[in-house]
Amino acid sequence: MALGKYAHTWFDGGWQTGNTPIMGATDHGTWQGTMVFDGARTFEGVSPDLDLHCARITRSVRAMGMEPPMEAEAIEALVRDGIARCPDGASLYLRPMMWSTEASPAIIDADPGSTRLAICIEELPMPAPNPLSLTVSPFRRPRQDTALTEAKAACLYPNNARIVRDARARGFHNALSLDLEDNVAETASTNVFMVRGGEVFTPVPNGTFLAGITRARVIELLGRDGVRVHEVPLTLADFDEAEEIFLTGNASKVMPVDRLEERALSVGPVFRRTRELYWDYAHSRMAATV
Repeated sequence: MALGKYAHTWFDGGWQTGNTPIMGATDHGTWQGTMVFDGARTFEGVSPDLDLHCARITRSVRAMGMEPPMEAEAIEALVRDGIARCPDGASLYLRPMMWSTEASPAIIDADPGSTRLAICIEELPMPAPNPLSLTVSPFRRPRQDTALTEAKAACLYPNNARIVRDARARGFHNALSLDLEDNVAETASTNVFMVRGGEVFTPVPNGTFLAGITRARVIELLGRDGVRVHEVPLTLADFDEAEEIFLTGNASKVMPVDRLEERALSVGPVFRRTRELYWDYAHSRMAATV
């Protein structure tokens, strides 16, 4: 699979082009699902929070019971080298990945020292901030005592895929998903924010969803801008009272919602200000540049 017209992959000590094979049929990660990854972005000549994304993959791999073959700073340096191989001004998806090749004596878990690393850099245009529609998914998010939710693990994503597949089959772009206690967690692919009375609310991290790097940055930027942001348990009843809803995630950064089920929503001033703040941050000296 390719996201765009070209891809560069670092593997086995060098860069290769195209859809590079990286896993073998006998790799432990192939049949036991130990792949972890992270996703960062380059757009308009900047790569905001790339250091944080590279740090998160090392935390994910350790949560999976493996040891990273390379630490965050070295991974970031390789990613930047890969970015430099792409056309100037390209919009890119930056994906370091790690997985195990060998099993422990118990077979089902990984030999921690057998971890491999690949870094794939693909063309992926930054989407325009066109409004999205949301439904409510019938599929739930697992708790941290039922799945390895603290890692950005590939094995968690089939559940996300069926959430969005079901939403699209019913005529929506995406869906709110609930945890096992009926709290709103996130959508299939993004964190979610709502606005009520001029204040911003977002689900408190409770171990059922990945509290994203873009999410954390948006909370920080809004707070510095004088907006009150509340991380609290939220139910569907809270979202029924929302004046605005917007989404954050690495692939699209900040996106508006104009419909929840059959209720129309305004693409309002808080969303517009949030997106403006994030773009200002991304282009500032505070954010790492290419």
